[in-house]
Amino acid sequence: MKYTCYGHSCFAVEIKGKRILFDPFITHNELAKKVDIHAITADYIFVSHGHEDHTADLVELAKRTNATVVSNFEIVTWAGKQGIEKLHPMNTGGKWKFDFGTVKCVVAQHSSSLPDGTYGGNPMGFVFMTEEGNFYYSGDTALTMDMEQIPTIAALDFAVLPIGDNFTMGIEDAIAAAELIECDKIIGVHYDTFGYVKIDTKEAVQQFEDAGLDLLLPEIGSTIEI
Repeated sequence: MKYTCYGHSCFAVEIKGKRILFDPFITHNELAKKVDIHAITADYIFVSHGHEDHTADLVELAKRTNATVVSNFEIVTWAGKQGIEKLHPMNTGGKWKFDFGTVKCVVAQHSSSLPDGTYGGNPMGFVFMTEEGNFYYSGDTALTMDMEQIPTIAALDFAVLPIGDNFTMGIEDAIAAAELIECDKIIGVHYDTFGYVKIDTKEAVQQFEDAGLDLLLPEIGSTIEI
C-alpha cells in the first residue's frame, strides 16, 4: 500500500489501483508550496470534517479529478451545492463496501463547521478494511475511549493520528490512542502547519519509540510503502 503525504492532514493512499485522497488542504499551506496540486489525481476524496484546513482544496480537486467525495451528510450536501456531482454521504457507525474495500465511519471528538460558517455535521474517523491491508484515520480528534472499539472492527496495519496538540491530541494522547487501537505503526498528521501545532519532531519520534511504537513522519510530497 502506498501512502503519499501532502502536508497537514492531507494524504493519499493507493488501494487496488484506486487513489484515495483525504482532507485536501494544500494551496493554503505554506509548508506544501512544492506540491503541484494540478498533478494530484484521485478516485475518491474522504473528508473527516468541515474545517477549512481539511476542505480548502476540496471543490477544485473534486471537480478536476471527477473523484467521488465521501463524508457526512452535511458536508456532502454542501459539496453538491458547490457543483460537485459524484457524492457518497455516510455517517458515524455506518459502513459501505466500495470497489477498493469496506469503510466504516467511527466517532471523532472535535468540532465541525464549513468554510462559509454553516454547520458541518459530526466529525468522523474512518476504518478501511481492504485486501491490501487495514488502517484507521482518526481525523481531528481528542483521545476518547471510543477508540477501544477500533480493534473489534479490524486488525490494523497502521493508523493515521493527529499529534500536534492544542486543537487535537498531542504526543502523549496519541501514544495512549495507539495502545487503545492496538496498533504499533502510526503516521503522524496535523502538526507544524501553524504556530499552535508546532512540535519537536525528534522528541515525538523518541517518545513513541520509548513506548514501543513506530512513529512515521513522511516529508511533504514524499511517498512511502507501508
